[in-house]
Amino acid sequence: MVTEIEIDRPRERVAEYAADPDNAIEWYANIDAVEWRSTPPAEIGSDIAFTARFLGRSLTYTYRIVELVAGERLVMSAAEGPFPMETTYTWRDTPDGGTRMTLRNRGRPRGFVGVASPLMARSMRRANLKDLRQLKAILEAEPR
Repeated sequence: MVTEIEIDRPRERVAEYAADPDNAIEWYANIDAVEWRSTPPAEIGSDIAFTARFLGRSLTYTYRIVELVAGERLVMSAAEGPFPMETTYTWRDTPDGGTRMTLRNRGRPRGFVGVASPLMARSMRRANLKDLRQLKAILEAEPR
C-alpha cells in the first residue's frame, strides 16, 4: 500500500523530521509511545519499539532500520508480532522546491489481524493519508 503527499518544505527538512522516530507521536495519530531499544540517533541496525492503537487494540512492535539514505530513503522492518511489516519512506524534490513524500507499507498479517485483513487495509490507507496530512500541517506551519 502506497500513500503520497506533497509538502511545501525542502526535502532535507521533511526527511530529517519524518525519519526521526522521536517525532512519530506528533504526526502518527495512532502511535502512543516510542521506545529506543538501541542508542539514538537512527542508523542502520537501530531498533525502535512503537506502541500503537489499531482496530481497537494496542499493539507494540519493534522496527529495525534496514536501509537509511539521508534525505532520500528510510526502510524499517518489523519481523515480530501480529503484523510483520516493512515501512518505507522516500523523499523527492518537487519542481517548486517542495517535497513529495511516499509512505509504503508491505506485510502479511497473522492471527486476529489476518482475519481482519480487508478491513485493516482500508483502515491503514485512511490512517496513512491522515498521518501524512498531519506531517504536512506540522512542517508547513514552521517559519521559513
